[in-house]
Amino acid sequence: MADLVALFTSVGLSEQKAKETVKNEQLSAALRDAVTQAQKLLGSNQVDKAIGNLLYSMACRLRDLRRLTYLTDYIVKRKIATDLQLSAALDFVKSHPEDPLDQQAFETACGVGVVVTPEQIEDVVELIIRKHKQQLLAERYRFNMGLLIGEARAALKWADGKILKNEVDMQVLHLLGSKSEADLEKKPKAAKAKPAEKEKKEVKVESVNDVKVEGKSLMEQLRGEALKFHKPGENYKTEGYVVTPNTMNLLKQHLEYTGGQIRTRFPPEPNGILHIGHAKAINFNFGYAKANNGICFLRYDDTNPEKEEEKYFTAIKDMVEWLGYKPYAVTHASDNFGKLYELAVDLIRRGHAYVCHQRSEELKGHNVPPSPWRDRPVEESIVLFERMKKGMFAEGEVTLRMKMVMEDGKMDPVAYRIKYTPHHRTGDTWCIYPTYDYTHCLCDSIEHITHSLCTKEFQSRRSSYFWLCNALDLYCPVQWEYGRLNLTYTVVSKRKIIKLVETGVVRDWDDPRLFTLTALRRRGFPPEAINNFCARVGVTVAQTTTEPHMLEACVRDVLNETAPRVMAVLEPLKVTITNLPADAQTEVHVPDFPADESKGSHVVPFSKTVFIEQSDFREVMEKGYKRLTPEQPVGLRHAGYVISVQRVIKDGSGKVVELEVTSTSSNSTEKPKAFIHWVCEPLQCEVRLYERLFLHKNPEDTSEVPNGFLSDINPNSLQVIESALIDRSVSKAKVLDKFQFERVGYFSVDPDSTADKLVFNRTVTLKEDPGKI
Repeated sequence: MADLVALFTSVGLSEQKAKETVKNEQLSAALRDAVTQAQKLLGSNQVDKAIGNLLYSMACRLRDLRRLTYLTDYIVKRKIATDLQLSAALDFVKSHPEDPLDQQAFETACGVGVVVTPEQIEDVVELIIRKHKQQLLAERYRFNMGLLIGEARAALKWADGKILKNEVDMQVLHLLGSKSEADLEKKPKAAKAKPAEKEKKEVKVESVNDVKVEGKSLMEQLRGEALKFHKPGENYKTEGYVVTPNTMNLLKQHLEYTGGQIRTRFPPEPNGILHIGHAKAINFNFGYAKANNGICFLRYDDTNPEKEEEKYFTAIKDMVEWLGYKPYAVTHASDNFGKLYELAVDLIRRGHAYVCHQRSEELKGHNVPPSPWRDRPVEESIVLFERMKKGMFAEGEVTLRMKMVMEDGKMDPVAYRIKYTPHHRTGDTWCIYPTYDYTHCLCDSIEHITHSLCTKEFQSRRSSYFWLCNALDLYCPVQWEYGRLNLTYTVVSKRKIIKLVETGVVRDWDDPRLFTLTALRRRGFPPEAINNFCARVGVTVAQTTTEPHMLEACVRDVLNETAPRVMAVLEPLKVTITNLPADAQTEVHVPDFPADESKGSHVVPFSKTVFIEQSDFREVMEKGYKRLTPEQPVGLRHAGYVISVQRVIKDGSGKVVELEVTSTSSNSTEKPKAFIHWVCEPLQCEVRLYERLFLHKNPEDTSEVPNGFLSDINPNSLQVIESALIDRSVSKAKVLDKFQFERVGYFSVDPDSTADKLVFNRTVTLKEDPGKI
């Protein structure tokens, strides 16, 4: 290690960078070979820093190491002398994997032998200055000088960047003279529009996939995030992609099969319910395909029969469709069990896999001892693998392993293991099942996937993904990783959710306090809002941890436009209007959307007896309280009446149980300080109010919750109000219908509702509680 550090520092790397380079085995080997070759070509151990920097940059970025010697020769001979030339050279060799390289085309592509004289630079810059002269004179030094430099670079691709910039600066100075005081003043900011002048924010909700997010549709946002993705058939241009002598032929066959169409897949394991993180994956996979007129498969990764159940298959497909996406086809890894077995035999024949007798406990961790059976004869492994298939070994007694090292250092991952559990689709046909590391890339290849989109934790499997396709000489898709979406105050692990269900903390996977997609649907979250949230979070490489209030804000944006208003009272207080006749009965028209009454209305009765919220009355007046008191009248929303307290009636314990009031027309009296909601001749219903399930932001973090997530349960996460009152306009509401209870919040009809009694879940409050943020 010390020798390598000394070698790398001798060519200009800092000691810290040299030590970091040595830790990366692949990079270290490539740079060592390049420096050693440079020393031989120069006939000296002294390699100057300019060459050393280019060699380091080449070693970091070159994926086809067959070209290392070729490029090193050009760098040492100073035919490639700038980073711009090196980038062009790397692009050329990446797109030309065939041997031998066309030397003339290569040198033309990376500017070998091209000399740009100072006179050429001067002439080109003069032309560009002349082109923009009038605008330069008008804007002076506020003009975007980057535009001039950009045009000059485009005209003189191989010119020295510093000389070019200096020439631009000099000619601008000659035209405009030195900067004046006015040039040095900061450009005044445009005046902000007053709140009253601002246009009303538009949230367009036409369909699940057309929700607008800050002026862009979800599809536009996903397309924007994926601009760096390769085009179909150009897989080889991707950083890290492994090119083989047959790669271009396989890509040609791939394009003939797909017609150049984008093809993605969403590949869940059918052993649990999808959660909010999966919503991002669904949006990204289906959204990216849809944005590019492509197709997306829903493929079940059903390779572990011990944990898979039919209810999960059904729920996953339901959730994908609920979010607004229709799979091009629903496929299963098990569709390919026969083909995968044949490929495994081929892998053994090629010398890339072997049957191993190490036990599962011996294979755990990263410092696994090398298998003593790694070099067993190919024919012997083929015979043993056939015996595995016929059920002649016990579970855990043997495995099929692949001869490769993964990026995280794990050696020889398992390809097949024995499980004597009937499969939900293939029954007892198979007793050996492929692993994820073996199955996933091969199914992607079989389905001709162009972009295999997966979360960041699968980055350590990327090398095995490329290796296996290439080892079998199959079409190799590109694996792209992005950051997972996580929320605070929740857990999404299948194992932890099962624990919450088993211990009775929650009722099931769809308990509205969870962040599974079935739970969010039951709580009343619209699919448009979830898609909207995923678009706002964006698709980034970094892992994202977000507060739930951002998701809740997206829910409010959608429900504000789509949930009709009704009046409901959660804690009723009876109010008798004494100056109305006993048989007084009128009808009040309540707009479904007060901000746009053209959207319709419903009718509610109004008579001598109504009910209001207990919190809307106080017996003792307090400063700042604007609702009903014995000294302060209040208006009844939509009714056209103002009521004033005449008598407060209490029960034996002193609790207020009824108010006697008088009413006057709201048009004939001074306008009240507040209007409150009410119900008359209402329906009784059950209302469930939800708060966060956990007390701490990160219930899985032992530094925050030392006794584990089960000790962090919020005892007030669910409040059930069994005798709330709601106006009769909702009597025909169906399960999952959504409403805004005026002044209370947004609510959704729960599946527990019966013909005799509706049950409502509070989806979100009307506004974010500042105490939660």
